[in-house]
Amino acid sequence: MAVRDRIIVGLDIGTTKICCIITELKDNGDLEVIGFGLSSSKGLRRGLVVNMEQTVEAIGCCVEDAERMAGIRVDEVFTGIAGGHIQGISSSGVIAVKGDEITESDKKRVVDQAKDFAKPVGVETIHVLPQEFCVDDICGIVNPVGMAGSKLEARVHIVTGSVSAVSNITKCAQKAGLGLQDIVLQQIASAASILTPDERQLGVILMDIGGGTSDIAVFNEGSIRHTAVLALGGDYVTNDIAVGLRTPIAEAERLKIKYGHAIASRVSSDEQIEVPSIGGDMVNTVPRRILAEIIESRVEELFKLAYTEIRNTNLGEALSAGLVLTGGASSLEGVADLAEGIMHMPVRIGYPRGVKGLVELVNSPAYATAVG
Repeated sequence: MAVRDRIIVGLDIGTTKICCIITELKDNGDLEVIGFGLSSSKGLRRGLVVNMEQTVEAIGCCVEDAERMAGIRVDEVFTGIAGGHIQGISSSGVIAVKGDEITESDKKRVVDQAKDFAKPVGVETIHVLPQEFCVDDICGIVNPVGMAGSKLEARVHIVTGSVSAVSNITKCAQKAGLGLQDIVLQQIASAASILTPDERQLGVILMDIGGGTSDIAVFNEGSIRHTAVLALGGDYVTNDIAVGLRTPIAEAERLKIKYGHAIASRVSSDEQIEVPSIGGDMVNTVPRRILAEIIESRVEELFKLAYTEIRNTNLGEALSAGLVLTGGASSLEGVADLAEGIMHMPVRIGYPRGVKGLVELVNSPAYATAVG
């Protein structure tokens, strides 16, 4: 296999950051990180492109940095997609089997029937994800090909998105000189890099806390069972800090990262932090606990929304592996403990797994999508 055929590039086009990770597939199946680039993102809002020029420029900058580090030229990438326009629904289809055994053609035909439903104007299918097959009402079958039966049913999870949103992501990549090998739902990409096979089998929630939205995927018995997008993310926390402490957005983000805590009671009431004012003409001294109280209020709201979303799926009892948090905001101190108290299940922070090479550059929940 030629070296170029071994190169796999992930591009995460997010609301707060755009990152590019270049990997090389080794003979033993390992992925080795050989290039990494990162740019701030100002051209998206809640996962939607609102300024194409800024987005294209940021893509170009981070890809160039990754190319320089890897010493190669990137032509094609896999990119993730997220945002409030994403919808997930479960569907099923049933066909009669005509031959003595089920064929690949039968399998394709029943999946095609399952995904054949009326979509609103301006919506397209991004993924059709098989959950299980049933042969003559015997369910839980992963692959029915070769089995005997007269009736075949497919149960699938379908992910749809806005045609214009998908098109704009594609155009941004193309204007940056890149071809798209595929567009992947952000939760699926993150899951590929951080979830274990046991977690997928036993039942787990993946929650990717981005800047503009928080994306949820529920897995059970090895398959994806539910997806959802919550209209809250790390940028809302930053905005609350900026308003509450009367400080610029950039300073609010810095304070969140450096001094933030999701559980205010764990912060000493005596500890003080310096907060620059809007306009930069003075610096105020503020108890760190006040910062934590602002953060806790918004993050608590986020996890209560997530709890309600999961409860409405009736899958709560089948999630023995609990909740895995990823995305940049999941690095906030105390966030896992706060989530555990609200969600009533074990919680861990998800880091990219199964990669080698420049691991120290990508070993963060913030880069789970690009690695996946």
